[in-house]
Amino acid sequence: MALAHKRLNANCIAWRFSDKQKIAFSGQGAVPVLVDHGQSIHDSWRIAKHLEENYPSQSLFGNASASLVQFVNAWADRALVPAIAQIVILDVFNGLHEQDKAYFRASREKMLGASLEAVVEDKPTKITKLKRVLAPLRQALGEQAYLGGNAANYADYCVFGMFMWARCVSPSELLEKEDPIYTWRERLLDAFDGMARAAFTVSENQRLKVTYP
Repeated sequence: MALAHKRLNANCIAWRFSDKQKIAFSGQGAVPVLVDHGQSIHDSWRIAKHLEENYPSQSLFGNASASLVQFVNAWADRALVPAIAQIVILDVFNGLHEQDKAYFRASREKMLGASLEAVVEDKPTKITKLKRVLAPLRQALGEQAYLGGNAANYADYCVFGMFMWARCVSPSELLEKEDPIYTWRERLLDAFDGMARAAFTVSENQRLKVTYP
Protein backbone atom coordinates (compact mmCIF):
# COMPACT_ATOMS: atom_id res chain seq x y z
CA MET A 1 0.00 0.00 0.00
CA ALA A 2 2.87 2.38 0.81
CA LEU A 3 4.48 1.74 -2.57
CA ALA A 4 1.15 2.23 -4.35
CA HIS A 5 0.60 5.45 -2.39
CA LYS A 6 3.98 6.66 -3.63
CA ARG A 7 3.12 5.49 -7.17
CA LEU A 8 6.19 3.27 -7.19
CA ASN A 9 6.49 -0.05 -8.98
CA ALA A 10 8.19 -3.02 -7.38
CA ASN A 11 8.96 -6.63 -8.21
CA CYS A 12 7.56 -8.91 -5.49
CA ILE A 13 9.36 -12.15 -4.70
CA ALA A 14 7.55 -15.08 -3.05
CA TRP A 15 9.06 -16.19 0.26
CA ARG A 16 8.55 -19.01 2.75
CA PHE A 17 9.26 -18.96 6.47
CA SER A 18 12.08 -21.47 5.97
CA ASP A 19 13.66 -19.52 3.09
CA LYS A 20 16.10 -17.71 5.38
CA GLN A 21 18.90 -17.95 2.85
CA LYS A 22 16.87 -16.02 0.30
CA ILE A 23 16.97 -12.88 2.47
CA ALA A 24 20.32 -13.51 4.18
CA PHE A 25 21.74 -10.51 2.30
CA SER A 26 19.61 -8.26 4.52
CA GLY A 27 21.52 -9.37 7.63
CA GLN A 28 18.45 -10.81 9.36
CA GLY A 29 15.72 -13.41 8.79
CA ALA A 30 12.39 -11.63 8.67
CA VAL A 31 10.27 -9.95 6.02
CA PRO A 32 9.41 -7.50 4.63
CA VAL A 33 12.66 -6.57 2.96
CA LEU A 34 12.89 -3.78 0.39
CA VAL A 35 15.83 -3.58 -2.01
CA ASP A 36 16.14 -0.11 -3.49
CA HIS A 37 19.10 0.78 -5.71
CA GLY A 38 21.23 -1.87 -4.04
CA GLN A 39 20.30 -0.89 -0.50
CA SER A 40 18.33 -3.40 1.58
CA ILE A 41 15.90 -2.15 4.23
CA HIS A 42 13.92 -4.45 6.51
CA ASP A 43 11.01 -3.78 8.90
CA SER A 44 7.83 -2.06 7.74
CA TRP A 45 8.42 1.17 9.65
CA ARG A 46 12.00 1.54 8.43
CA ILE A 47 10.79 0.90 4.88
CA ALA A 48 8.12 3.59 5.28
CA LYS A 49 10.71 6.10 6.51
CA HIS A 50 13.02 5.20 3.65
CA LEU A 51 10.26 5.76 1.09
CA GLU A 52 9.30 9.08 2.66
CA GLU A 53 12.87 10.34 2.77
CA ASN A 54 13.86 9.19 -0.70
CA TYR A 55 10.58 9.69 -2.58
CA PRO A 56 9.07 12.85 -1.06
CA SER A 57 6.18 13.28 -3.49
CA GLN A 58 2.81 11.88 -2.34
CA SER A 59 3.74 12.02 1.36
CA LEU A 60 3.03 8.84 3.30
CA PHE A 61 2.38 10.79 6.47
CA GLY A 62 0.13 13.53 5.11
CA ASN A 63 -0.34 16.28 7.66
CA ALA A 64 0.63 14.06 10.58
CA SER A 65 4.06 14.05 12.19
CA ALA A 66 6.26 11.01 11.67
CA SER A 67 6.35 10.42 15.43
CA LEU A 68 2.55 10.26 15.64
CA VAL A 69 2.36 7.81 12.73
CA GLN A 70 5.12 5.76 14.35
CA PHE A 71 2.99 5.50 17.50
CA VAL A 72 0.12 4.05 15.44
CA ASN A 73 2.55 1.63 13.82
CA ALA A 74 3.77 0.51 17.24
CA TRP A 75 0.17 0.06 18.47
CA ALA A 76 -0.59 -2.12 15.45
CA ASP A 77 2.51 -4.25 16.05
CA ARG A 78 2.30 -4.53 19.83
CA ALA A 79 -1.45 -4.59 20.52
CA LEU A 80 -3.37 -5.46 17.38
CA VAL A 81 -1.18 -8.26 15.99
CA PRO A 82 -1.20 -10.33 19.21
CA ALA A 83 -4.98 -9.96 19.55
CA ILE A 84 -5.59 -11.11 15.97
CA ALA A 85 -2.97 -13.87 16.20
CA GLN A 86 -4.83 -15.50 19.07
CA ILE A 87 -7.73 -16.02 16.65
CA VAL A 88 -6.01 -16.90 13.36
CA ILE A 89 -2.63 -18.44 14.15
CA LEU A 90 -3.79 -22.03 13.73
CA ASP A 91 -5.30 -21.06 10.38
CA VAL A 92 -1.90 -19.65 9.39
CA PHE A 93 -0.29 -22.98 10.24
CA ASN A 94 -2.91 -25.01 8.37
CA GLY A 95 -2.37 -22.95 5.22
CA LEU A 96 1.42 -23.25 5.17
CA HIS A 97 3.50 -25.29 2.76
CA GLU A 98 4.52 -28.58 4.40
CA GLN A 99 8.13 -27.40 4.24
CA ASP A 100 7.35 -24.57 6.67
CA LYS A 101 5.04 -26.24 9.18
CA ALA A 102 7.60 -27.73 11.57
CA TYR A 103 9.57 -24.48 11.77
CA PHE A 104 6.46 -22.36 12.22
CA ARG A 105 4.97 -24.54 14.97
CA ALA A 106 8.23 -24.81 16.90
CA SER A 107 9.09 -21.11 16.70
CA ARG A 108 5.59 -19.79 17.42
CA GLU A 109 4.87 -22.20 20.26
CA LYS A 110 8.17 -21.23 21.87
CA MET A 111 7.26 -17.57 21.47
CA LEU A 112 3.71 -17.99 22.79
CA GLY A 113 4.44 -20.53 25.51
CA ALA A 114 1.59 -22.80 24.38
CA SER A 115 0.52 -25.05 21.54
CA LEU A 116 -1.16 -23.37 18.57
CA GLU A 117 -4.32 -25.29 19.41
CA ALA A 118 -4.29 -23.97 22.98
CA VAL A 119 -3.72 -20.40 21.81
CA VAL A 120 -6.92 -20.34 19.75
CA GLU A 121 -9.12 -22.08 22.34
CA ASP A 122 -12.20 -20.18 23.54
CA LYS A 123 -12.52 -18.03 20.44
CA PRO A 124 -15.43 -15.93 21.84
CA THR A 125 -13.15 -14.70 24.62
CA LYS A 126 -10.44 -13.87 22.09
CA ILE A 127 -12.98 -11.93 20.00
CA THR A 128 -14.03 -9.96 23.08
CA LYS A 129 -10.39 -9.09 23.72
CA LEU A 130 -9.95 -7.97 20.12
CA LYS A 131 -13.04 -5.77 20.43
CA ARG A 132 -11.47 -4.00 23.42
CA VAL A 133 -8.18 -3.54 21.59
CA LEU A 134 -10.04 -2.00 18.63
CA ALA A 135 -12.03 0.48 20.73
CA PRO A 136 -9.83 3.55 20.04
CA LEU A 137 -9.66 2.71 16.34
CA ARG A 138 -13.43 2.32 16.21
CA GLN A 139 -13.96 5.69 17.90
CA ALA A 140 -11.59 7.46 15.53
CA LEU A 141 -13.13 5.93 12.41
CA GLY A 142 -16.60 6.69 13.66
CA GLU A 143 -15.73 10.38 13.34
CA GLN A 144 -13.61 10.48 10.18
CA ALA A 145 -13.10 8.42 7.05
CA TYR A 146 -9.45 7.56 7.69
CA LEU A 147 -6.90 7.80 10.46
CA GLY A 148 -5.24 10.29 8.15
CA GLY A 149 -8.42 12.40 8.05
CA ASN A 150 -10.05 12.83 4.67
CA ALA A 151 -7.44 10.67 2.95
CA ALA A 152 -5.48 7.59 3.96
CA ASN A 153 -1.87 7.80 5.06
CA TYR A 154 0.64 5.34 6.48
CA ALA A 155 -1.22 5.22 9.81
CA ASP A 156 -4.12 3.66 7.88
CA TYR A 157 -1.92 1.32 5.86
CA CYS A 158 0.00 -0.14 8.81
CA VAL A 159 -3.23 -0.93 10.69
CA PHE A 160 -5.02 -2.15 7.56
CA GLY A 161 -2.12 -4.51 6.93
CA MET A 162 -3.01 -6.47 10.06
CA PHE A 163 -6.59 -6.94 8.90
CA MET A 164 -5.30 -7.84 5.46
CA TRP A 165 -3.09 -10.51 7.00
CA ALA A 166 -6.11 -12.01 8.78
CA ARG A 167 -8.20 -11.80 5.62
CA CYS A 168 -5.61 -13.67 3.59
CA VAL A 169 -4.87 -16.49 6.03
CA SER A 170 -8.12 -17.18 7.87
CA PRO A 171 -11.76 -17.88 7.03
CA SER A 172 -12.85 -16.05 10.20
CA GLU A 173 -14.51 -12.67 9.68
CA LEU A 174 -13.39 -10.42 12.52
CA LEU A 175 -15.60 -7.39 11.89
CA GLU A 176 -19.35 -6.80 11.81
CA LYS A 177 -20.70 -4.91 8.79
CA GLU A 178 -22.13 -2.22 11.09
CA ASP A 179 -18.67 -1.50 12.51
CA PRO A 180 -17.03 1.70 11.17
CA ILE A 181 -13.78 -0.29 11.02
CA TYR A 182 -15.44 -2.64 8.53
CA THR A 183 -16.44 0.30 6.32
CA TRP A 184 -12.92 1.73 6.52
CA ARG A 185 -11.44 -1.66 5.64
CA GLU A 186 -13.74 -1.89 2.62
CA ARG A 187 -12.52 1.51 1.39
CA LEU A 188 -8.92 0.38 1.62
CA LEU A 189 -9.65 -2.94 -0.07
CA ASP A 190 -10.93 -0.89 -3.01
CA ALA A 191 -8.04 1.60 -2.97
CA PHE A 192 -5.56 1.69 -5.84
CA ASP A 193 -7.99 -0.03 -8.21
CA GLY A 194 -8.79 -2.81 -5.76
CA MET A 195 -5.19 -3.93 -5.32
CA ALA A 196 -5.74 -5.39 -1.85
CA ARG A 197 -9.10 -6.95 -2.67
CA ALA A 198 -7.45 -8.88 -5.51
CA ALA A 199 -4.89 -10.50 -3.19
CA PHE A 200 -5.08 -14.24 -2.60
CA THR A 201 -7.30 -15.24 0.33
CA VAL A 202 -8.88 -18.36 1.72
CA SER A 203 -11.87 -19.45 -0.35
CA GLU A 204 -14.81 -17.13 0.20
CA ASN A 205 -17.15 -20.08 0.62
CA GLN A 206 -15.05 -21.14 3.60
CA ARG A 207 -15.19 -17.72 5.26
CA LEU A 208 -16.88 -17.98 8.65
CA LYS A 209 -18.90 -15.34 10.45
CA VAL A 210 -17.46 -14.83 13.94
CA THR A 211 -19.57 -12.39 15.88
CA TYR A 212 -18.81 -10.55 19.08
CA PRO A 213 -20.43 -12.24 22.09
